[in-house]
Amino acid sequence: MNIKTVDLVYFNAGGGHRAAALALDRVIRDQQRPWQVRLVNLMDVLDPEGLFKKVTGAPPEDFYNKRLARGWTLGMTQELKLLQGMIRLTHATLVKRLQQHWLRVGEVEPDLVVSLVPNFNRALCESVQSALPGVPFVTVMTDIADLPPHFWIEPGPLSDQSPRQTQHLVCGSTRAVEQALAAGHDRGHITLTSGMILRPEFHQPLSIDRAAERQALGLDPDLPTGVLMFGGVGSAQMARISQELADVQLIVLCGRNEALAANIRAQTGVAPRAVLGFTNEVCRYLGLGDFFIGKPGPGSLSEALQMGLPVITFDNAWTMPQERYNAQWIRESGQGLVLKSRRGLPAAVKSLTAHLHDFRAQAATVRNRAVFEVVDVFDNLLKVPVQPHASGEQMSALALLPG
Repeated sequence: MNIKTVDLVYFNAGGGHRAAALALDRVIRDQQRPWQVRLVNLMDVLDPEGLFKKVTGAPPEDFYNKRLARGWTLGMTQELKLLQGMIRLTHATLVKRLQQHWLRVGEVEPDLVVSLVPNFNRALCESVQSALPGVPFVTVMTDIADLPPHFWIEPGPLSDQSPRQTQHLVCGSTRAVEQALAAGHDRGHITLTSGMILRPEFHQPLSIDRAAERQALGLDPDLPTGVLMFGGVGSAQMARISQELADVQLIVLCGRNEALAANIRAQTGVAPRAVLGFTNEVCRYLGLGDFFIGKPGPGSLSEALQMGLPVITFDNAWTMPQERYNAQWIRESGQGLVLKSRRGLPAAVKSLTAHLHDFRAQAATVRNRAVFEVVDVFDNLLKVPVQPHASGEQMSALALLPG
């Protein structure tokens, strides 16, 4: 059997990119595809000596994740523009470093390279094109749309030097497809999936006794229950939301933010709370809730809707630029409420719970099978014969060029 090698490129900023890579890896293994999957942390490739951490004391993703945990998201639009400018200035260096990675001596070359990260897709595509001619390069968007421009979708084609090399785009919304077409990509290289990539357990029947499990968590089994979550690192805003919704029963998922969990557990004069730290059972806790409250992250919103929970989310100056379309998506779909500030939360919860049956019926229309659809995309691309690569001498010479 000819074993194909698939490289999934991710990084740890935010957590959704790594989660998507792990979900795809899990489905590929569960389906017993004849592929070797390699998880490639992009930051390890671009900074193999860990110079950034040596100078600053922490890897670059930690600065981003700590800001999320503290709720310091104001001003990220300008910072993102600065980051994109730096990436453009260092483009040639990034491409060279990536070329060297694909051609490492003694390593099996990939038959398919998949990007699950934004901002670096031009460099990734050009490095694959030059180092591995004919090997397909796929960008799987883990955001619902490309906002701001060039976050996920670069103008296509990325290069006119080789007609064999094309960026394939996997989009989780019709909006993203429209953006890809407007950027000049061929419709034949764009795939629309039914949503964002979710872990396999979100696609399996959930067998729980809601009343018994709520009681085990110290909750009233008969009260409307919200699930409060702001991603894997939480946010300081969650403590303020918990206090402002003092009369609302909540399951609070704080992720890896233990200080936040302790803060909320210490709150007094509030309705029952089940406050949890990091858990691999987000699916189960969403299944115990009736509605969701959180930031408009593509993963969190998609997980809640997949479990039939309508959402309450936010769209304001603190919303990260890449998540702003998600709030519009919720408005247009009618699957929840979008607020400008926390001040509107008590009224929003009252309104949503008063019409909970209708909101839950709308949320139940979601039929997301994206993780399986993406694996099928990989299968189709791997069936296409790959053109012969450069000679071993040429590849070795390229790999030895200074980065």
